[in-house]
Amino acid sequence: MRRRIRALVAALSALPLALTLAPSAHAADPTTMTSGFYVDPDSSAKKWVAANPGDGRAPAINTSLANTPMARWFGSWSGTIGTATGAYVGAADQQDKLPVLVAYNIHLRDSCGGHSGGGASSPSAYATWIAQFAGGVANRPAVVLLEPDSLADYGCLNPTQIRERQGMISGAVAEFNRQAPNTWVYLDAGNPGWISAAAMAQRLHDAGLRQAHGFSLNISNYYTTTQNTAYGNAVNSELAARYGYTKPFVVDTSRNGNGSNGEWCNAAGRRIGTPTRLGGGAEMLLWIKAPGESDGNCGVGTGSTAGQFLPEVAYKMIYGY
Repeated sequence: MRRRIRALVAALSALPLALTLAPSAHAADPTTMTSGFYVDPDSSAKKWVAANPGDGRAPAINTSLANTPMARWFGSWSGTIGTATGAYVGAADQQDKLPVLVAYNIHLRDSCGGHSGGGASSPSAYATWIAQFAGGVANRPAVVLLEPDSLADYGCLNPTQIRERQGMISGAVAEFNRQAPNTWVYLDAGNPGWISAAAMAQRLHDAGLRQAHGFSLNISNYYTTTQNTAYGNAVNSELAARYGYTKPFVVDTSRNGNGSNGEWCNAAGRRIGTPTRLGGGAEMLLWIKAPGESDGNCGVGTGSTAGQFLPEVAYKMIYGY
């Protein structure tokens, strides 16, 4: 906490007066307001290790997964959302750590893929939910990944639904800028194997990227950091050429240690990647999808549901087989 206050005071005192009075959607850098990333004490890996201390896989899962900072996902299962996000960022703030949160409740969520279908009942219901999400975070430092796949998953949406989705995303960005000034918000840009950089740049811009901090790549996928960096740079080239700006991006490295084999849903033979940290060819490398959590009833997770922790999958992912 003291570090956060010192960093904020120093940053403000170093700015010209005119600049400090100018309105800004991104007034603070949450990475300088905290002393590292927050480890979720209730992650699926931590819960499994605590419940299965005698399992031969537990030591490896505890060492390699349970104590690595990773994102917590919030959706309809989270209960009263403002209370849930407030408790989570509050716990991180007490430790002077930076929490990473995923908002995953957009109307018609995963309507094309289907494995994680659901979300808010209407665009207006989503607007209420995300406003309460941002209000729970308030002025504490945080990183928020906004609605994974939402801008890449257009294939089964009609033009009206696409416009509604863009409005939900841009409205969400506005809520965080209004209520959570120390939060970096990233719009999701899919992965290198899904949408062309040119098309994604347009989708990001149309959904309000200019007012967000940046964009995210590879959430719940397996593409290498090098591939994602090249794609992120290509998206930025398109943004610069068309709209006159670029944005920082982050990469989900939680399962990209062996790269992609072309499958996206519980692919076999994948491996954990570089743990959460700053830099690495992107602004940050983050564990966003929790290794060992199922993508749905598919691949090596046949018979499971999305989000279910699969200890054998987790164990094999540590070693890459």
